[in-house]
Amino acid sequence: MTIHAQALLFDNDGTLVSSLESVERCWTLWAAEYGVTEEFARVELHGRPAADIVADLLPAALVPAAVARVEQLEVEDVPDDGVHLLPGTAAFLAALPADRWAVVTSATRRLAEARLEAVGIRPKTLVCADDITRGKPDPEPYLLAARQLGVDPAHCVVFEDAPAGLQAGRAAGMTTVALATTHQAHELDADLVVKDLSALSALVTDRGVQISTRG
Repeated sequence: MTIHAQALLFDNDGTLVSSLESVERCWTLWAAEYGVTEEFARVELHGRPAADIVADLLPAALVPAAVARVEQLEVEDVPDDGVHLLPGTAAFLAALPADRWAVVTSATRRLAEARLEAVGIRPKTLVCADDITRGKPDPEPYLLAARQLGVDPAHCVVFEDAPAGLQAGRAAGMTTVALATTHQAHELDADLVVKDLSALSALVTDRGVQISTRG
């Protein structure tokens, strides 16, 4: 399969890097601190902004301090082997011009930059939870990234590992590529589903970027 695009938009956690163990470790500690361990076990965690998750668990008055606390836990966890590159990430990004791609993450800017810096990824365009009012599955984050890159959403491809992110990409009118890194392939609704970025190649052409499956 081959997809042509003018811009490529990547989720970070579970797409470019793996921080799943760190996320589980930090959020489990946070839930214990706030006495919501039982409620936390029933909440969809992956692919959503921390503020939305916390708002599902705590009264509104406690949300700002609680969000700051979990962010601090996650930032402090990064140096302790809290993040690593997923297969194919380095080679795939290296094939792309800096102005053709962006990272679009539900993490705060502070946390996103810490994780990206830890693995040597330095995107020219980075959209974070701080930049938007409605997080994934709302399309706002991806529409903002397309606008910052100056590309029509219809000519963008979204790379995601979480159902919420894929829903955001579809709602933005973009082509979606799902990576089965944190969910089973049958759980992912996308135009293309692959195991990770190692299953894809990117070629820059006069039409933009040509994305192809290997083999």
